[in-house]
Amino acid sequence: MGVSGEGTRSEGLALFVVVVGVLIAAVDTTIVVLALPEIQRDLRVGVSSIVWVIIGYLLVITLLATQFGRLGDMYGRERMYRSGFLIFVLGSFLCALSWNEASIIGFRVVQGLGGALIAANSGAVIADIFPAERRGKAYGFNAIGWSIGAVLGVVLGGVIVTYFSWRWIFWINVPIGLLAFAIALKVLPDRGARERRHLDMAGTLVLGAALFGILWGITKLTSEPPNWTVAGFVAAGAVLLLLFAYVEVHQASPLLDLHIFAIKGMTASLLASLFQALANFAVLYLLLMYLQGVRGLDPLQASLLLVPGYVVGAVTAPFGGRLADSLGPVTPATVGLAIQIVALLVYAQLGVASPLWILVGAYVIGNVGSGGFFPANNAAVMKIAPAGSFGVASGMLRTFANIGMVFSFASAIVIASATVTRAQAFAIFVGAERLNAATGAAFTAGIHNAFYFSVGLMLLAAVLSGSRSLARSRRLPTS
Repeated sequence: MGVSGEGTRSEGLALFVVVVGVLIAAVDTTIVVLALPEIQRDLRVGVSSIVWVIIGYLLVITLLATQFGRLGDMYGRERMYRSGFLIFVLGSFLCALSWNEASIIGFRVVQGLGGALIAANSGAVIADIFPAERRGKAYGFNAIGWSIGAVLGVVLGGVIVTYFSWRWIFWINVPIGLLAFAIALKVLPDRGARERRHLDMAGTLVLGAALFGILWGITKLTSEPPNWTVAGFVAAGAVLLLLFAYVEVHQASPLLDLHIFAIKGMTASLLASLFQALANFAVLYLLLMYLQGVRGLDPLQASLLLVPGYVVGAVTAPFGGRLADSLGPVTPATVGLAIQIVALLVYAQLGVASPLWILVGAYVIGNVGSGGFFPANNAAVMKIAPAGSFGVASGMLRTFANIGMVFSFASAIVIASATVTRAQAFAIFVGAERLNAATGAAFTAGIHNAFYFSVGLMLLAAVLSGSRSLARSRRLPTS
């Protein structure tokens, strides 16, 4: 894959490897949700536990992205990135062999370790390889990898769930990951300067416990009414978040490096990423709930309706990167968020008999907006990050985005389930039940509420993005 007339063949191959890493991560994000019903039935996983097949994976990446980015600064971004492929392949292999609830969730955690190494260092690897004036275009190709992976995940997920065993959603990662690792050994030599850093194990453990407590309480609300146990988990998580802030202030090398927020434009960039993810990540799942639960489509039919959006997103993403290179990242990122708001507003008008082409068109619009936001926002963060801290900045960006993704998944289901019984809504979510015409309208109203909630979050992300002014960055103190 070439980058441009200016790029060398080695740069093109290096970018190809990075894009493949993003691609397999995207495949795994979209393909698993379509397989949840089969996994639940085959392994006899509890309805309230199956959600952790997805959340557990995301939570690991959320907690370790910054730490693994720091390892990249210490021992080489390219080396950590290559290691991520091997661990991801191992986790995928083990997931395919899972035999019960504990094994599938545990092996997804292993897979998440590899995903964290890939996610934390991919942006920094690009920053090592490409000069600042050509990074936006490179990040645009990265966005193509995500869009293609999402398409493959949706299509393959529908095909595999309909015609084959769910285990093949994990088997397919093995040959792809091994091939990418072999190529990476040749084309990704260690280039970046080493920085001496320390890991923040205390902060990681406290933040992990805090997020777990809150997420456990939220996911319980999807299958049971509020009670003191749920309230206790959420309250404990909130208290631990305060403790986490205290721990970080007293760490020499904190998990969330507060110094990075002193760089002008960094706070707005990271928070825009968080709120965009919080608003957008659950869209796929809400639409699948609507298509399968309300409209009665099977997984393959539902997945094929979403393919045009991913294809258009893949085509437009490089243009978003080029605009970031030529105009600066603020305008394409902010316009991309505004376009996503339009799509969310369309979703919020869908009824039980709406023409499906409206949903398809809105999904195309939303992916065009994503193609504008992601490469531009990534370029913004790397443009203002000091050269010796690309790994920290990339890890911070992924941490904020992943926190948004994790809570988007849980909060959207809670909001959508407010108009029908929680147990019924959650059963629809995992594909175990479909609604009849009478309750379909009520559940559609709940989905509308979730989309309006996302509109508010996306608007906040757009305001933050538009408020940025990129200035000469101030170098971070070395840890």
